Amino acid sequence: MQELIDKLVKDAGLSEEQAQKAILSVIGYVKEKFPMLEGAVDQIFGKSN
Repeated sequence: MQELIDKLVKDAGLSEEQAQKAILSVIGYVKEKFPMLEGAVDQIFGKSN
């Protein structure tokens, strides 16, 4: 996930904290809207809330 955080910091001008919060928000959204993808999301990004 750090690679994606670094990309958001560089490309979008976000702070590292903002980038991490944005990613966690998207992860939560995908898990909520598409529960069948939860396992895949966890494999890609690691287990998160």
